[in-house]
Amino acid sequence: MRWLRALITAFLVAVGLVRERRRAGRRPPRERIVAPGEPSPRAELVAVALLLAAALAAAGFVVAYGLGAPNEVLGGSLAAALALLGAALVVVARHLVVNEELEEDYPAPQPDEQEAVAQIVAESGSRLTRKRLLAGAAGVAGGALGVALIAPAVSLGPLFDRDPLYRTPWRRGLRLVDEQDRPIAADAIEEGTFYTAFPEGARKEELGAPLVVVRLDPAALDLPAGREGWAPDGIVAYSKICTHAGCAIALYRTPKFAPTQPEPALVCPCHYSTFDPARGAAVLFGPAGRPLPQLPLMVDDAGILRAAGNYSGPVGPGWAGVREEPAS
Repeated sequence: MRWLRALITAFLVAVGLVRERRRAGRRPPRERIVAPGEPSPRAELVAVALLLAAALAAAGFVVAYGLGAPNEVLGGSLAAALALLGAALVVVARHLVVNEELEEDYPAPQPDEQEAVAQIVAESGSRLTRKRLLAGAAGVAGGALGVALIAPAVSLGPLFDRDPLYRTPWRRGLRLVDEQDRPIAADAIEEGTFYTAFPEGARKEELGAPLVVVRLDPAALDLPAGREGWAPDGIVAYSKICTHAGCAIALYRTPKFAPTQPEPALVCPCHYSTFDPARGAAVLFGPAGRPLPQLPLMVDDAGILRAAGNYSGPVGPGWAGVREEPAS
């Protein structure tokens, strides 16, 4: 584990330099324990170059993550940053630190011996001539790596701007169309039948685009407060994306032998989350944690279904599991 040894050595040197500088003004100079080493400006420049290259690789990881690059690019850039940082530490440990290996029993800790060890560590950095340059490069590399490590935290959700959670292609007045881009008439929606609709002129692959549309008996509707006018003639529309894992709602359960069978329900085939369309797509069964977002509807003078606004809530599962397009 040479890289680990190099890392520990470099850390001890840094700590020793700080302690030695603090103690220099509090006690008289002591006789050197470690002989001064020959400076190696070339090795210092190599270490600085490696540290800056590590910073660039870490910055590349952040940029690639922001652009949605594949995992191979993300892993390669992060691995390159860590490898370059390790190489820089190896150069420092092997060419810029005075090394001395002694084989003897480790004595019991003594105050004087502890000070001697600290002095040895501090004097081991006598070959360093560009301490500020190295420290600056190390700070840049460490800062870039720190940013790279915390960058994936943005996937947990928007911190300040939450508008993306509610941004969909739907807006008031937009017509509902089928897969062939034909407008859907309200009279064409029959009870007991499951329909899929999309916003006219928008990309059907967008997460907030697809709808499930069903017609129910208006007397059976029990929508949440404030949605009294959202279901003209008993027609309700909900997001087709399940709020559990982002699968598509693809099943519509209708009673076959009333009144013994359950009421109509929308069912996700992935994990069988079941939603009640008569009560605002409230969860009846399964792992889904919240109802399907409802889209308010209206009927124009030509009898065509149109959106009367945006969804009642964010589309799909939690933000960490949301993709811009549904999984195929």
